[in-house]
Amino acid sequence: MDRIGIVDTMFARVDMGSAALEELEACPGHGERFEVLRRTVPGFKDLAVECKRLIEREGCRVVVALGMPGRAAIDQVCAHEASQGIMMAQLLTSTHILEVFVHENEEDDPSRLLAVCQDRARKHARNAYWMLYEPEQLIRRAGQGVRQGYADAGPLPA
Repeated sequence: MDRIGIVDTMFARVDMGSAALEELEACPGHGERFEVLRRTVPGFKDLAVECKRLIEREGCRVVVALGMPGRAAIDQVCAHEASQGIMMAQLLTSTHILEVFVHENEEDDPSRLLAVCQDRARKHARNAYWMLYEPEQLIRRAGQGVRQGYADAGPLPA
């Protein structure tokens, strides 16, 4: 059975891991064709190593990494560093890790921020599924300005 990994953080203000897990549980073949392994780490700088562990030790074919950087400038720097670590883990394992960061400064309205977190987590979890089992879904959406958490931008006019 294939495995899809989810790694989220305690420092996030929204439980994006549960949203991603629920989305994957609703995908065809869950429990028969694939299973989901979820891990939680303290903060987003811990994501890369846990993703790498899920790939190398648990055989995950793709991992969704969820984090929520705060509003402060130092949080943005740390998010960049975390992103670099995730990219390195992808290159070292030759496995996709879908980075799903929602920055607190994306929205001032807490209810809107919650909606962005849940939507982005769900859509990237679905993308992970599509990467493994329905890549044509991604191809159909190429160049369409698809966004997670916000309205799609749409393609540029010809």
